[in-house]
This record gives sequence, structure tokens and C-alpha cells, in this order.
Amino acid sequence: MSQLKAFRKSFWIGTVALLLLVVVAGCSDSKNNSESNKNAQQNTNQGANQSATPEEPAAGGTFVYGRPASVTSLDLHNQITSNNAFAIDKVFESLVAFDSKGEIVDWLAKSHSISEDGLTYTFVLRDGLKFSNGTEVTAEDAVFSLQRHLKVGGPLAIAAKVDTTVAKDKQTFVITLKEPYTPFISELSNFSNGIIPNNFGGVSEEEFFKKPVGTGPFVVEQWDAAGDLTFTKNPNYWQEGKPYIDKLVYKLIEDDSQAINQLKAGEVNAIESLALQNADEIKKGPDTTVVTNGSWVTEQLFFNTLDKNFSDVHVRRALALALDREGLTKALTFGYAQTANSLLPTTIPYNANETIKALNFDLEDAKAELAKSAFPNGFNTKLLVASGNSTRAQEAQIIQAAGKSIGINIEIESIELATFRERFFAYDFAAMLNSGQADSPEANSIIAFQTDPEGFSKSYWTHYTNDEVTKLLYEGQKTPDGKEREATYTKLLQTLADEVPYIPLYYPDILKGVGSSVDGLVVLPNGSVRFEEVRIGK
Repeated sequence: MSQLKAFRKSFWIGTVALLLLVVVAGCSDSKNNSESNKNAQQNTNQGANQSATPEEPAAGGTFVYGRPASVTSLDLHNQITSNNAFAIDKVFESLVAFDSKGEIVDWLAKSHSISEDGLTYTFVLRDGLKFSNGTEVTAEDAVFSLQRHLKVGGPLAIAAKVDTTVAKDKQTFVITLKEPYTPFISELSNFSNGIIPNNFGGVSEEEFFKKPVGTGPFVVEQWDAAGDLTFTKNPNYWQEGKPYIDKLVYKLIEDDSQAINQLKAGEVNAIESLALQNADEIKKGPDTTVVTNGSWVTEQLFFNTLDKNFSDVHVRRALALALDREGLTKALTFGYAQTANSLLPTTIPYNANETIKALNFDLEDAKAELAKSAFPNGFNTKLLVASGNSTRAQEAQIIQAAGKSIGINIEIESIELATFRERFFAYDFAAMLNSGQADSPEANSIIAFQTDPEGFSKSYWTHYTNDEVTKLLYEGQKTPDGKEREATYTKLLQTLADEVPYIPLYYPDILKGVGSSVDGLVVLPNGSVRFEEVRIGK
């Protein structure tokens, strides 16, 4: 088995979960969009800072958050999609976390250190840290949490070769690796590495995850796995006085148009999935606004390389050349995205977007490429799309037209979200629209999930296998940060651009539709939101 069982890409359907949209534009557009991302980040930070004023913020109330999919599980080690991940991270927290800029910060740990040889990681827990039920958090809980994650594996399995996990004392937790693994500290910041009570607090796993106990700002009060979830504030939260709100409701709204209407009507305080085409409407609304940030997301067209047509690299290259990605981005993202050259968003290190030679739009080259394939006269195929997402529906139509221009007849198969997920998890598709998303600010987070043929997702359910790419993947994991690691990832990303097991379309900004009375909402680059400092005005 591969040493890297898996890494997510969370889906954000409207966002992974697993997941969101992404892009790279031409030179002039790239400059404008980069500035847009910069301003977006500044807006997000201003929102957070406003709620941290010396004045006592207004407390209380219920915050209702509209989401396109229900929460089906809170088992942090067995989940990957954003519908679950972005609820799990409200209950469980990790030793380190990332802020709105994507920088690693100490969280449950008040400090951490890494030995010079990269093998020993030492964490010192915060003083007085408690779980939501009032029991003390100790290093033994951290040991149990990591050991359980190692045992379960799951979609975000720990790829580092862990030698020992030791509670040196009540507050000191030490992890020793068998060999260096550069992404480790970054990956410890994702939701799947939250701290849970030792031995599940004395109850069964099943019972624990129905009513979980964690250190997060919220506690589960009511939960309908096919509907809404209601959180109440954690009375023992380590950030004194927070969260400011009393309750947080995740309200299921499967259609993005309905979500917008409910936001305008004040029936929800914010919506998670705001289509890029609706951003200006919400931004200019009398009672609504948009909170945004640059993202770790890449919107993509995925090919099942076991499919008789898309197993042919010339077919994949032909469709990539027939597709005007820059035109698609301009038409559908309204300045809130960049056209993508690389698998990695520009917000992730080693993305190589400026050096990658992507297959840009050229219809004659597309026809010539198809002529090299086993299907020179074209063929009929299907494109799987989740319904309820207007942007994806339009993407599908543009891709359909691109295929038609070279003789590939694409039938769009639009199905509801739950079935869509079941289908691609079962590799039951020829091509599909989805997004890839990093769970931590690390190149490996996306690359591993989308290139490891032995990992959890089998190269993001494409079955793409290239021995040289796999070799480069593992080299990148062991190589210290610097020029050598950059060169490794650049070579890997160029191979993906040449063989296109998936076509990166664009990198979208993260957009949240928010009521004007809301203050302190912090949007993270993985698409999640921090509600600790949220307050609701009159």
C-alpha cells in the first residue's frame, strides 16, 4: 500500500468538502484578480478585527446559516466532504490551526517545536483547557486522538510514518516520526486532527459521535442527518467570553436561488454557497453584503481514466485544447476568480502557475490531437453534474459546446447532490464537474489526493496512474521546503498539465452571502467559517 492513504479534497458542491471552483486568467486579468483576492482578504480581516474592539460586543441570539447539504456524520476521522467537515470543526479543534491568511498558528497548543532533524514534534497544551462537558484536556487525550486517527486511516489519513506518540506529562505531547515528512505540521491543522476525549469519554464510538464532546466553540443540541443541525455555545470554551452567539443553526437549503431569497428576506443570517454570478446582487442589496477571501480551491473537469474514451490521453488533451478556459472564467465568475494553469491555486505554495505550460484554447490543435486518438471521428459520452448549482450547470453547457466543436457529443447528466456523490465515489461516471480543495496550506494536500493511485480517492476517483508522478509525489513529501521541493512540484504539475486526467478550470474566491447586521464573520481559505466572534446587530 502507498504510504499516503489519502488526502482530501473536500468537496464543496457549490464548493471539499469536496468542494469549490478555481481559475487562472490571462496576464491582465490575473493582475486584476490578484488584487481582488488581496482586497477580499483585507475585508475578511477587517470584519474579524471589528469584533475584537475594547468595547464589550453584543452577545446572545441565534445565527442561522444556510447550507446546500445536511450534516450526515461528525466522525472526524471518517469524513471528507465539506458538509460534514465544516460542522466537525465547530465541535473539535486541533493542536495547531490556520488563520484567514492560511498561516499556521498555535491553537489548543500554546506552543510547539520541531527538532532540527524533522523527526520530533513537541506540543504544550494551553493551561486550563477543558472539553465541553467540563473535563480537563490532557496530553493523553491527544495521544488517543492521534492513535485513533492512525488506526482508522480514513479519507484524510495521516501519511507521515509515526513512530511513537507520548504524553510526556499532563500538558506535553510528543510525536516522533520514523522519517521526515515536510507537510506534517500543516496537515495537523486540518479538521481530522481534532482532539477527542481519551477512550471517547467512556462511551461507545457510536454513542460518542451522535453527541460528541470536544473543545470547539459549539456543542451539538439537535441534529437531523437529513435536515438541520442546531449548535449551542460551549460554556467551557477556552477563548474567554466566546462565542458571542448563543446558538448556531445549520439550515438545509439545497437550491442556491432559494438560499438567496431567504437571505434577502432575513430568514437566514448568512449562506455558505453563494454562486459567483449572484455576488454583485447580494453585495449591492439593501440588507445584504458579501464576505470573501481567496481560496484553496480549484474548479475542475474530471475524467474517469478507466472509461474507454477518456483512458486515451489524446482524447483528454483534445478536449482541453477545445475548451476556452479563460472565456469560461470571464463569463461565469464575474471577476471573482482566476483562470487556472495548474492544479494548485495561487494561494498555495509551489503552485507554478506562472511557469506551467497549460493546454490553452486552440481548436485546430484540438482537432489534430483527437485525430491521434483511437476515436478520430469523435464519440458520445456523458458529463455528470450535481443539480442545484447554477454555475456548474453553465460550466457543463460550455464544456458540451467545446466537445461538439471537435465531434465529441456530451450529454449532461444532472442529478441531486447525494446521488452525485454516490456515483463518483463508485467511479460510475465518464466525466464530472467538481472541485479540489486543500485542507491545509500545503501543496501536498491537493497533490496527494489527486495523484496517489493507491490513496483513499484513487487520484480523486479518476484512477489516474503515472509512476513518475507517484515518485515525485513522495519526493515532495520528504524534501525540506526550498528550491529543491519547488522543482519537484513544478515537474509533477507540468506532467499533469500535459496528460490532463483533470482540467483545472479556475480558482474562485470564497464568497459568503451575509446579512448586513452581521459582524465578525471570519472566512477561512478552505471555505469554512469561524463563528466565535460573530454578533448580530439589531
